[in-house]
Parts: sequence; C-alpha cells; structure tokens
Amino acid sequence: MKKVCLVGCGTIGRLHAKNLVGKVELSFHSRTPASAEALSRQCGGGQVFASYAEVLDSAVDAVLISSPPDAHRPQVVAALAAGKGVMVEKPLCAIADDLAAIGAAATAHPDALLMIAENYYYKTSLKLLKWIIQQGFIGQVQQAIISKRFTQDATGWKSGYGALLEGGIHFVAFGADLFADAPQRVTAEFPGHQAGEPERNSIVRVEYPSDAELVLRYAWNAFSLTKGTFQHARILGTEGRIVFECNGLYVRLRGRRKRLYFPGVGDLMGYKGMMRDFLQCLQEPGRQPYSNLARAERDLGIVFTAYKGLVEEPTQG
Repeated sequence: MKKVCLVGCGTIGRLHAKNLVGKVELSFHSRTPASAEALSRQCGGGQVFASYAEVLDSAVDAVLISSPPDAHRPQVVAALAAGKGVMVEKPLCAIADDLAAIGAAATAHPDALLMIAENYYYKTSLKLLKWIIQQGFIGQVQQAIISKRFTQDATGWKSGYGALLEGGIHFVAFGADLFADAPQRVTAEFPGHQAGEPERNSIVRVEYPSDAELVLRYAWNAFSLTKGTFQHARILGTEGRIVFECNGLYVRLRGRRKRLYFPGVGDLMGYKGMMRDFLQCLQEPGRQPYSNLARAERDLGIVFTAYKGLVEEPTQG
C-alpha cells in the first residue's frame, strides 16, 4: 500500500482523507498540530509529522498539499527535489513567478508525479459535454457562456485572494477544457472592483484561433436565491446548442440530436475520478495525470492575464 502524507488538515484536507482512507497508508502534517492529530484520529490513526522536513525525510511516496496557495511553491519544489510524488490543491499558485519556479522544478524532475487537485476536470458533466461536441451534434462550437454567481464570504486566508483565482479557477479549467486550441486572447472586466481590494466579480472573455469564444461570469458578491444552483450555461454551435446546469445536474442538447441527459450525482464534483487518477499514477511510475502542470499553466495563464485588467487607482500625493 502506497504511503501518502496529507500536508494541511483543514476542510479540504479532511475531504481528501475521506476519499483516500483505506486505499493508502495515510500520515499527517499541519502548521496547526492539533488539526493533524484530530484528522489522524478520525482516520483511525496514522503518523503525525512535526515538520515538513520530517515528511520529506520519511518513506512516504507522495504528499497531498492542501495548504494556502502562497505556501505551495516551496512545498512543491522541496517535495519534487526529495523524490516525492505531489498532488497539490488548486490554485497551484497565486503569482506568475511561483508558477515559473514550479515549472522549472518539474522540468528538472521530468519523471516525477506532479498533479493539481482540479476536480472539475473529472466531472461527469464535462466528459459528457466534450463527447457531445466531439460527435459533432452541434456542429462547430462558436461560443460557450458559463456563469456562476452567488454570495460567498471569504474568511481566513481565502480573504486575501480574488474570487476568480480562488473559486473561479474551477470554471476556467472546465471551460478551457471544452476547447482543443490554446487561448489566443484574454480580456476581462471586474464590475464594482475597489482598488487595492481582492476582486469579487469578474467577466472574462477568452478568444480562440477558430474565432470561438469562452465567456466566464463568476462572482462571490451576487445574490442567488438558489445559492448558485440551477444557473444555466450555454454552448452555441453552428448546428445547435447545449444548455446545462452549471454544477452538472443536467444537460439539454438541441442540435442534430435532441436529448436531455442526467450525468449522475454519484461523482457530481469529480473528486472520486480525480483520486482514481492520483492512485493510478502512484501505482504506475511514469504515468502522468490528466490534471497536469500543462493544464494548470493554461488555466492560470488565463487568470493572470485577466488580472492585468484590474485598474488600480492612482496614488494620492
């Protein structure tokens, strides 16, 4: 049984532990020792490491990093250098310099496992949408419009990050994966943004060489009676369209084929599929995950380019 250390034992760490318990030998490390001890007890036991250096000096096969984004760069780089496999929470990082440093570390260790915990790649609804597009049921895709607008209070370390980076990255990944081409141009607006404050509302447009367009609308400061559920997204093609619930509850096709699909709620958010990919990569050295560095670079490239559109107010003299 492979050995995996959970680095970061908060809400997300506990979710990952639930999907891994009994499948790997778990150990734990957190900057808050009490949370690591508590999660170890919840999982039926497992070694608790006092420091990250101890984790890397141990016999663990991989680390699953669920710490804040600012900590990812040193933790990922050190783990790769120590010969450990890495699965790291999204977003992989918060600034371009960190992304470049992680990329350099990955290049230096080309056979190492580096996986980003972007569960949206594994959603059954995304797989269905890509299949519909590949079958040509709506012709050539011209535009995809995806909206997720609701109210969310950003507390703790999350309060320092923009909504697009911290939460919207899921929908950036989801939307970008609908297109085979690399983005050609990215523009963005941030309605109501206050200079010096993290954004909470964004409209991002991604243009592709085929003249297709991806439009993403994401907000943490918008009222939603259904708390973000039953908001519809659309994919428009030359011969039809797809309308789907933004969380993937259902997909309606109107094109060469007319059908209503229910992708299923057994793995609605894709966590199970993501963990299967991670475990398979651990079992098969050299195997690369679907949620790899290249896709993270594409997605973060969209976000970082969008953030260039944030207009800072001039400093008062």
